[in-house]
Order: sequence, then C-alpha cells, then structure tokens
Amino acid sequence: MRVVQRLAAVLAALALAATAGAQGKPDAPYVPTPQKVVDAMLDLGKVGPGDYVIDLGSGDGRIVLTAAQRGARGLGVEIDERLVAQANDSARARGVADRATFSRENLFETDLSRATVVTTYLLPEMNIRLRPKFLALAPGTRIVAHDYHLGDWIPDERETLDVPEKKTGNIGMAYVYLWVVPAKVAGRWAGEVPLGGRLVPVEVELDQQFQRVSGRVRGGSDASPILAPSLRGEQVAFGFDLRSPRAAARYGFKGVVTGDRIEGTLSWRDGGEWRERLLVLRRAGA
Repeated sequence: MRVVQRLAAVLAALALAATAGAQGKPDAPYVPTPQKVVDAMLDLGKVGPGDYVIDLGSGDGRIVLTAAQRGARGLGVEIDERLVAQANDSARARGVADRATFSRENLFETDLSRATVVTTYLLPEMNIRLRPKFLALAPGTRIVAHDYHLGDWIPDERETLDVPEKKTGNIGMAYVYLWVVPAKVAGRWAGEVPLGGRLVPVEVELDQQFQRVSGRVRGGSDASPILAPSLRGEQVAFGFDLRSPRAAARYGFKGVVTGDRIEGTLSWRDGGEWRERLLVLRRAGA
C-alpha cells in the first residue's frame, strides 16, 4: 500500500508539472521542503560562512534563509512572484536581507558561476536538464538535491531521513544527495618519478566518467593500471607500480588539479623506508 501511495504521489506531481509547463507557468509544483530536510541538506553540503548558496526553485526561501542564518550568503531563484516577495519579506524580518536575496527568473537561465553550493528540489528531468551547467561549475562546487537524482552521475554521499509530516513524493521519507563537481582529469599527463636511483619519465593516462576515474601509468617499457583511484572536486589520488631491470616500486600519489597541472605528493618505499617528494604532472600538449 505504501508503494502504491508513493507512486500515486509522484505521478500526480508529474501531471501537475506537465499541466503547469503547458500553461507557461512553473515547471514543477511548489512543495515546501520540511525544515528537517533543509537542515540535512545544508549539513551534507557543509554550508557555512564563506559559502554562496543558490537555491533553484526556492519557494518561500527557507533554504537560503537558513543558510544565511548560518553565516552564508545566497540567492533564491523562483518563478512565482508572490513567493519571491514573501521570501524577501522573510529575509528582512529575520535580519538577513544583506545575505539572502530572492529573484524572479527562469532557473534554467540562472548564472550559477558564483555558487559554492547549489540546492534543488526539482523533478528528475529538470535536474538532468541542469546537469551540464552543474558540471561546468568550478571543481569542488557542491550540488545538494532533495529526493531526485542526476541520472547516472552517482552521488558522492547520500542520506535517508524519516519525515512523518512529508505527504508528497516519497511519503514519510526524504532522500538527500550530494555531488561534488569533479575536476576534468581525462587525458594524458607527463611527469618524472624516481626508480632505481634515477628519475624516470612517466605518462599517466586517465579516463573519467564524472568522479569515477581509471587509467594507467607508463614508465620506460613498463605499464601499470592505476590503483584505488579517487577524485573529489579538485583532489585526486591513485597508486601505481613500476619496474625496471634493476628496481621495482609501488607509489601513492595525492594531488590537486589546477587546469592543465596536477601537483602533489608522491610517496614510495625505498630500502625499507617511506620517502616523499613533489610530483608535478602536466597535461600532454598543454
């Protein structure tokens, strides 16, 4: 019975959205996010002073207002003029109008470049339509969504909440998802690593699907798949093995991606001791 209720609620929301869109009104029905979910979204996104939050489809403004009370600044984007006025009134009443503003505009046309955090409670097809804009944001930007996902872009973190007062969508429950915009690392990178007492040129070839990375490292005549790769924002890490006729070593690398350069710490075991040195990888052809 619970599954049937959830399906009926989702279908009803989709029908409302289709009707509204056909009438040139909002693409999704306005459904307030419970405050418990608002707090969980901001917690998962680690929102605090120094952040700039853009909430797409901001309704009565509660996400941006709560973020402002945490010391962040933000913009709520909403197509309903009445809700925009209500949210701006609330910002003044709470004394956060200098940090929380609300604008009537089409969320698909909103400039997101200032955001360190983007929040949404939008239908899946709307999230998918926005996904290219999200991926174009600065690495490390956090995307936090209530209930609805971003297709095959797997979230970095997720939470499930019991919300008895929730009567729309996932009735009695809420899902909160976090994605961290990954740096663009796909391609070939060149550097040098120590092996057998000398520096050996290496080529690192990386493949990427969102934050999932695979690839290989070539040094001399040897090649190794990268081991335990991770990519979170601009932070990348992986391991690899290299061998020469006189030596063999396993390496670990943790670096920061800055455009066509990855700079970080290379560690390896040499004669029973762990050693470290700076490794700079430069994109081939850059």
